[in-house]
Amino acid sequence: MKKSVRLVARLDVKGPNLIKGVHLEGLRVLGDPQEYARRYYEQGADELLYVDVVASLYGRSKLTEIVRRAAHDVFVPLTVAGGIRSVEDVTDLLRAGADKVAINTAAVRRPTLISEIAHRFGAQCMVLSVEAKRRPDGHWEAYTDCGREMSGLDAVDWVKRGVALGAGEVLVTSIDREGTRKGFDVELTRAISDSVSVPVIASGGYGKMEHLLDVVQRGQADAVALADALHYNRTTLDQLRNQATSHGVVLRSL
Repeated sequence: MKKSVRLVARLDVKGPNLIKGVHLEGLRVLGDPQEYARRYYEQGADELLYVDVVASLYGRSKLTEIVRRAAHDVFVPLTVAGGIRSVEDVTDLLRAGADKVAINTAAVRRPTLISEIAHRFGAQCMVLSVEAKRRPDGHWEAYTDCGREMSGLDAVDWVKRGVALGAGEVLVTSIDREGTRKGFDVELTRAISDSVSVPVIASGGYGKMEHLLDVVQRGQADAVALADALHYNRTTLDQLRNQATSHGVVLRSL
């Protein structure tokens, strides 16, 4: 039986604003994330992913209030990333209405945080976020601080370790492809999908339907995160759902 694929609307946030960049840089302000979140929920997003793109840099996160507002209007799972450093931070976000947290920088700095969150809230709540960039040797390195800092870790090896520590899902963002509209890094997604048994969300690079089909079929992604194409109205989730279904992709039923 074919697995069902989730369509995830990704909202990168800086302060109170929804923003979008290329290669996680050159950020452009688009507007109020609440308006976009409501639109994507009404279009049939399976989940929403909020990413505070400067939280790890400044040592704080502004997402709690944004999540609290979203939870009033949006009734699909909310995953929150950025600036989460402790079990207490997770508690605050879950109380505000989040369903899952995605952690990158703090997990690299203190891997036992993965286990602490998984033990306290369940593996399904603990998403390992990996921002990866291809090295000259063809392998990928994991980056922290929203793609700014090299970790020295091989991305695939780090994902295997993170899942062994308790992560119940992996969000993989290709820095090389993010915001380019040139397609997902299918090889990266496949390498990670093949290395773990938990669901993998592919993020970074969607430009057209063929890209989604490629990362689902060859990359074996369990979910696809979209931002640029939705924010700039180049497509809608309704259109994506219809097109993907017509190409034989089994999507989560609404």
